[in-house]
Amino acid sequence: MTKVALVEDSDPLRRQLKHMLTRAPGVKCVCACASAEEALREIPEAAPDVVLMDINLPGVSGIGCTARLKQQIPGLQVIMLTVYEDGDNIFNALKAGACGYLLKRSSPAEILDAVTTVRQGGVPMTGEIARKVIMAFQAAPQGNDDVVTLSAREQEILELLSQGMLNKEIADKLSISYHTVKVHLKHVYDKLHVRSRAEAMLKFMGDRNPSVNGPSLSNYTPRR
Repeated sequence: MTKVALVEDSDPLRRQLKHMLTRAPGVKCVCACASAEEALREIPEAAPDVVLMDINLPGVSGIGCTARLKQQIPGLQVIMLTVYEDGDNIFNALKAGACGYLLKRSSPAEILDAVTTVRQGGVPMTGEIARKVIMAFQAAPQGNDDVVTLSAREQEILELLSQGMLNKEIADKLSISYHTVKVHLKHVYDKLHVRSRAEAMLKFMGDRNPSVNGPSLSNYTPRR
């Protein structure tokens, strides 16, 4: 049973999401909060596995709430549900510790699939959001002496990773073994000095965002 918490200030949408989760097999809605302040009080006690988090909350934003929850519960998995799909919001949500990013117009099936995906180690994103993330990879900075070089296969795997694919799906897509994918990902994480998929994506996105420090990437050309 996957325990899920909701943070959504719209009463109708919160009720709709709670009803969807209540009816879904293998899922239990443990709390439904209308604000970040309420979430920061209730979520640690409810101990959910996954949080569905609205970005545009009154008072403390969903991004701020996510960052504070991740400080208290590092293993918590947060999926942003939002009407926004611009690069800055995507970047800031991932930077705060979110592990997925879906538009509010996503279907119930897509939202439930996202909950399953994060529990399996994936990074759920709609096709629109994944394209935004990939676009953020396109401009590598010049003149940085601390440069990371990824192999062509590592680049290919990292792009599929950014689309929310699981290791098995990447293996099937590239006609390689599951073990080979894990080995390549370990090399990517080691080169980028990260420990997770979301951190690897942030390292790419940080190349074009001056607020994030870290090594830049060379020899990276997104496949189209």
